[in-house]
Amino acid sequence: MSERVALISGAGSGIGRATALLLAAAGWSVAIVGRRVEALEETAAAIGSDVESRVLVLAGDVSIAAQAAAAVDQTVARFGRIDAVVNNAGSSPLATIDKTTAAMLQECFAVNALAAGYVIAAAWPVFRRQAEEAKARGESARGTVVNVSSMATKDPFAGFFAYAAAKASVNLMAQSCAKEGRAIGVRGFAVAPGAVETPMLRANFPEKMIPRAKVLAPEDVARVIVACVMGERDGENGQVIWVASP
Repeated sequence: MSERVALISGAGSGIGRATALLLAAAGWSVAIVGRRVEALEETAAAIGSDVESRVLVLAGDVSIAAQAAAAVDQTVARFGRIDAVVNNAGSSPLATIDKTTAAMLQECFAVNALAAGYVIAAAWPVFRRQAEEAKARGESARGTVVNVSSMATKDPFAGFFAYAAAKASVNLMAQSCAKEGRAIGVRGFAVAPGAVETPMLRANFPEKMIPRAKVLAPEDVARVIVACVMGERDGENGQVIWVASP
C-alpha cells in the first residue's frame, strides 16, 4: 500500500508526539489519540498544515474499553485501514509500597496496561481482515504493534511498585502479539526506555535529581519505535528493546 496508517495513543506530548511527527514525515497518515485535545491539536499543528488530510485528532481515554474501540473504529472510518498501533499512553505515580492506594493501582494498571490491551484487541480484527484481503491479492500482510514500556520493568526502583508492574504487562502483550500475529503478518514489540525528558518524568523528578544530560530525548525513543514500524527491527519481533539513558 502506498499509504500507511498508524494509531498512536498518548500523542499529545513526549514520545507519542515525536513518533507522530516522524511517521508523518515519512508519509504515513496518523490518528493521534489522548485525553487533552489541546495538546493533540498542538501535535497536529507541529506536523504541518500541508499534510492536514493525513492527521486525525481523536480526543479520548483509551483506558476505557469503549473509547479505545471507538478510536480504532474512527481511524478505520477515516483512513480505511490500520497498519500500526503505538500504545504510548502512560501514567507513572511515584509511591512506595506502603503509600500505594487501591485507587492508585487501579489507575496505573488502567492507563499503562489495560489501555494497550483494549486498543490491541479492538485493532486485531482489522489486522486480520487486512491479512485476508492481502492474501486474496497474492500479497503478504504486514501489521505492527509497538508498546511503549519502561526500563523500570527490569529495575523497579523504589516508588515504581505499581508503574513497573503495569508496564511489565505490555512486554508480555507484545510477545503475545508476535506469536499470534505470525498467522496474519503482525509483529509485536515492546520498547523500554530509561528516563526520557517528558512532562511525566518531570512530574516526579526535578532536574536537580535527574539532570537533562542524563535523560533521553523523546525523539531517541521515537526513532526506535519507527524502526520497528518500518520493518527495520523484525529480528527482534516479540522482544523487549531496551533503550538506555545516557
